[in-house]
Amino acid sequence: MEYNKIIAVTGLPGLYELLNSKTDGAIVRSLDDKSTKFVSSRIHNFSHLESIEIFTTRDNVNLLTVLKAMEESPEKLPDEKDAAALKSYFQKVYPELDFERVYSSDLKKMVKWFGVLKNNNIELKQPEPAEETVEAEVVSVAEEAPVDEKPKTKKAAVKAPAEEKPAGPAKKAAVEKTAAAKTEEDEKPKAKKAAAEKETVAAPKKAAKTAEEKPAAPAKKAAVEKTAAAKTEEDEKPKAKKAAPKAPAKKK
Repeated sequence: MEYNKIIAVTGLPGLYELLNSKTDGAIVRSLDDKSTKFVSSRIHNFSHLESIEIFTTRDNVNLLTVLKAMEESPEKLPDEKDAAALKSYFQKVYPELDFERVYSSDLKKMVKWFGVLKNNNIELKQPEPAEETVEAEVVSVAEEAPVDEKPKTKKAAVKAPAEEKPAGPAKKAAVEKTAAAKTEEDEKPKAKKAAAEKETVAAPKKAAKTAEEKPAAPAKKAAVEKTAAAKTEEDEKPKAKKAAPKAPAKKK
């Protein structure tokens, strides 16, 4: 049985060994009568002895520190019901206790808990396997760090594309082609604007030319009328020729 598994339960006397935790409570075993039972967390609170601190005139100390001082002291345990004897005992065993904030009930509880722990042969010390595991992990990481060269490989892989210099001309041609296309796109609005201006200038000239050509229209009309009159005259000649009577021959 380890010290870090011992708990105190509010509302219940004595100390208990934590066997199993549940979402709504815990299964515990009493260190006094060895009975096992379920304790609901809705009614009771659980306190691990390793997490309890005691007030002193300096900084607070863990309960385990006081229990070890009691274990090492040659003083006989006092009567739990005698408040004066309790205070006198702890003044000798651990004089740094702040007796204004550590009440007689607290002193009585520490004496009782110490007796229960001793009767169950529980060693007063924190478990060390957890610390050894952490140290082992740190050593393992430190040993593996020099061997792992993945970051260097990754860095080399990033630099690899930069060595493909032959692709430079193709890339340059693509850039030039893109620049030429962009220049052509930029020139289109200018050409369109110039064409519009040219049409604007040409429009008055065309209008003037049209105005100059209009006077020729009457001459053309006169020529057409003259041609029509000539044609009419040509058409009248056969009729006149046909209509002329032939003179009768004279009789001898």
